[in-house]
Amino acid sequence: MTARTPVNLVTGFLGAGKTSTILSLLAGKPAGEIWAVIVNEFGEIGIDGAVLGDRDGLAMREIAGGCLCCVTGPQLTVTVARLIREVRPARLLIEASGLAHASNLVDDLRRDPLGQALDVQAVLAVVDPRQFVDSQYRQQPVYHDQIAIADVLVVTKDSLAGPAGMAEFHRQAAALFPPKTAIVEAGSAGLTPALLDLPARPASRFRLPRQTPQTGLVTSGFVWPPEAVFDPDRVTALFDRLKEQVPGLVRAKAVFNLGQQYVWLNWTDGYWGAQPVSWRRDSRFELIAPAEAPESLAAGLDACLVSPSS
Repeated sequence: MTARTPVNLVTGFLGAGKTSTILSLLAGKPAGEIWAVIVNEFGEIGIDGAVLGDRDGLAMREIAGGCLCCVTGPQLTVTVARLIREVRPARLLIEASGLAHASNLVDDLRRDPLGQALDVQAVLAVVDPRQFVDSQYRQQPVYHDQIAIADVLVVTKDSLAGPAGMAEFHRQAAALFPPKTAIVEAGSAGLTPALLDLPARPASRFRLPRQTPQTGLVTSGFVWPPEAVFDPDRVTALFDRLKEQVPGLVRAKAVFNLGQQYVWLNWTDGYWGAQPVSWRRDSRFELIAPAEAPESLAAGLDACLVSPSS
């Protein structure tokens, strides 16, 4: 069986610095490897592709005239198939338009026929910290989608944000749920091709209790791989019973793959709500309580599964 080609999506809002980030990653490409880059621009004339240009060990293709999340399908499938057949790249990078809904694109890359040829690895979101801390940007669906689905945040223009702006950025970024695998500044030594291999495939399920000495509370977490699918009705029933199942429960939050979509759930003070989310890496559940999550809750979570978790 032919090994699937690793693919990374590089997303980010307009003007965030996606092309510059790809140039930095290409500079660290192992000698002797051939990488391929697909550049998508909203306009009819591709400029970013011209910036990347011709260079040794790089095969570049452009898809112009709309967001990949809209023009994907035959055009993207044909482009990827030709690259793999003609170039046999060691890695494929896809730079999405700044107006693209990244979650739709990741779903398409994982579904057949592309899913048979591609191994979707870390999704990188390139962010301007000034936009990130601006609620007007964070409330835009496209921007929220790009941040939510990312495994890695690449921070650009940090010098323009200043020390106070960067401190606020890191405060807000640290509070994201699910958390990011890595947050790196574009001008730092941390921006290397090693980021592209993140995240490692999650365990089928694990519990990670962690006590906060200042409060005496314990955080317990569970993670399932992306193939694990949860039943919506069972999840609803479980969240309705959380207060009874976990004495002293302070907070619970989760992201579950329900098959047709991923949803984010948030439980606070006896009430909970759910909304669609762009996360695609895995399903996960986390709670804060005076004691570690009981075994009955772990069993209840597994009972919500409609497909194997390992």
